Amino acid sequence: MKKLLIFLSFIFTISVVGATAQNRKSVGAAEVNGTFRDYFDGKYKGSYNEIKILSVGKGKLRVAFELTYPYIDGTGEMSANMGSADGTATIEGDTAVYAADEFGQCRITIKFVRRGEIKVTQAGADSECGFGHNVSASGIYKKSSGKPKF
Repeated sequence: MKKLLIFLSFIFTISVVGATAQNRKSVGAAEVNGTFRDYFDGKYKGSYNEIKILSVGKGKLRVAFELTYPYIDGTGEMSANMGSADGTATIEGDTAVYAADEFGQCRITIKFVRRGEIKVTQAGADSECGFGHNVSASGIYKKSSGKPKF
């Protein structure tokens, strides 16, 4: 019985800690501010997508996306489709949303998963976000430097 209580207590503790880590009430500017990169693997190693984020206060972030879709063209040469966007995102808790309607309904959600890591999901086609063919902001990004310069 004692072992069962210890086991249940352990499971409860893990579930509470896990839930807390997944939905934080807020993230500080030191965690938010930075340049974040999502590196490609394999033959595209060395290429990456980059997002610069800067807290400007009152629930707003300045964000800039520099994105690429590397590929090998018909002649066997390395090429890439590109995409970029720059604007303001709103942040609530640990999640920020960048919205742009210039080319369609583009929504990019940035979740601050843990210090130094963000998970980005894009709702809207590459063209709706003003990006080149197959270019997407979605991915797991790691912080590569501190306060960004725009």
